[in-house]
Amino acid sequence: MIIIDAASPVPPFEQLRAQLARQIQDRTLAVGARLPTIRHLAADLGLAVNTVGRAYRELEEAGLIETRGRAGSFVSAAGEEGRERARRAAADYAAVIASVGLDAAEALRIVQAALTSGAAAPASS
Repeated sequence: MIIIDAASPVPPFEQLRAQLARQIQDRTLAVGARLPTIRHLAADLGLAVNTVGRAYRELEEAGLIETRGRAGSFVSAAGEEGRERARRAAADYAAVIASVGLDAAEALRIVQAALTSGAAAPASS
């Protein structure tokens, strides 16, 4: 279920993108699941077609969905690859934390601060 808050300072396309990304990441939307058409979802949510199209484009650029022409848009398996990459990065981070002698609470505060500040830069593959 997608809910767009018209009173939110967050643009509608970003609200939609974030909610779909969350559903893909928490596996509410499974790999291979077909997404509603842009026009259908726009009508259901009371949004402009271009707003939904932008959210879909950003999800596709992030590798979370793929568009197969007239067949529609589907949850991509690349999302699983991203999750595995995050797991490996977390394991590497845990090893660094252990090697420098920080406790888990401090390690979590560091991660939370990085996520909150937006300081987490994309890593090269």
